[in-house]
Amino acid sequence: VQLQASGGGLVETGGSLRLSCVASGSTFSTSIMAWYRQAPGKQRELVAAITGTGFTDYGDSLKGRFTISRDNAKNTIFLQMDNLRPEDTGVYYCAQRTPIFQWGQGTLVTVSS
Repeated sequence: VQLQASGGGLVETGGSLRLSCVASGSTFSTSIMAWYRQAPGKQRELVAAITGTGFTDYGDSLKGRFTISRDNAKNTIFLQMDNLRPEDTGVYYCAQRTPIFQWGQGTLVTVSS
């Protein structure tokens, strides 16, 4: 499986970004997919996860500003990020959690104050 993330960039505080991650492979529609992020000097953390049927889970305090979704017909997951803050700055990684955990490459999000 290959995971290709895109959509990162520079945005001002309060702005929005939408990340996308396209996955190869035939198991996408039944896979739990997720977004993680790693801020400078910090450990990688879960941002959000979504099952094949659309059940979602979010990292602490992110629900309400971030929304994960997926389009199984396009083998793609999305992360809509609204009301961004400087502390949201980091590299965002998509991942396939099932059936085998695999990381995609990251996309850099920078939120200026």
